[in-house]
Amino acid sequence: MIATRESRLALWQAEHVKALLQARGHRVELLGMTTLGDQILDRSLSKVGGKGLFVKELEVALEQGRADIAVHSLKDVPMDLPEGFALACVMQREDPRDALVSPHHESLAALPQGAVVGTSSLRRTVLLRSLRPDLRIEPLRGNLDTRLRKLDEGRYAAVVLAAAGLKRLGLADRIRQTFEPSLMLPAAGQGALGIEVRADRSDLVAALAPLAHQPTWLAVTAERAVSRAMGGSCSMPLAAFAMLDGAVLRLDAAWGDPEGGPALVRASGMGAVPGLPEAAALGERVAADLRAGGAR
Repeated sequence: MIATRESRLALWQAEHVKALLQARGHRVELLGMTTLGDQILDRSLSKVGGKGLFVKELEVALEQGRADIAVHSLKDVPMDLPEGFALACVMQREDPRDALVSPHHESLAALPQGAVVGTSSLRRTVLLRSLRPDLRIEPLRGNLDTRLRKLDEGRYAAVVLAAAGLKRLGLADRIRQTFEPSLMLPAAGQGALGIEVRADRSDLVAALAPLAHQPTWLAVTAERAVSRAMGGSCSMPLAAFAMLDGAVLRLDAAWGDPEGGPALVRASGMGAVPGLPEAAALGERVAADLRAGGAR
């Protein structure tokens, strides 16, 4: 049994995992759930408890035995799981980049002076401000369809969303501009799916092993280590993105002041990462460089 949120994107992700497991001979059903994060739409996540609000109810279902695994967008998963739970599998990443969606403007540069751009991500807010200080960044909550509806109603000139979600739902044609990481650094874990289990379910860890993608797992481990070392919550305007080249992982991170303080603090590092501990150590070194540069 797979525990999943009931948004269209979450259900797509759970169905994707279900199909892969069924192809390997497993019997799989879905347990759809509405989480607290889905219910609270009038305040930013950073003010109501962070992205862990999207996973808590799913973990309760695992704990009670109503579900065996939970499928998450990895960027929604807290950096430290509660005791008794484990990340059993990280799957191959979809496009990790951010995307601009706009009915009338083909790029960020084409937006008129003072245009309203929607996002509730502090990371996207500080990165957008560094690129276009003149823009008005306004809160935007809700699932992907809700955000697009608010855009189409004319409340925003553009919104910034994860390219992965748009592509998974067949909405790639809505993308006007995809931001290269050199321009807008993604969030830790963006575009990757993680599968959570109870830590004592070694049978599930073995069953999920064929779905794991080690290059993605190494990259997101480094990214999440940066976030964990910096405090590990979505109330932090932090970006971290890693890419594996052979055996060498390159990790870039950025931090900005959401109150509009000094320019972005950036740090990067690279090194051989034969396993997850080495990837995590790289993330901790880059986080230390961020703090040395003035990040809080």
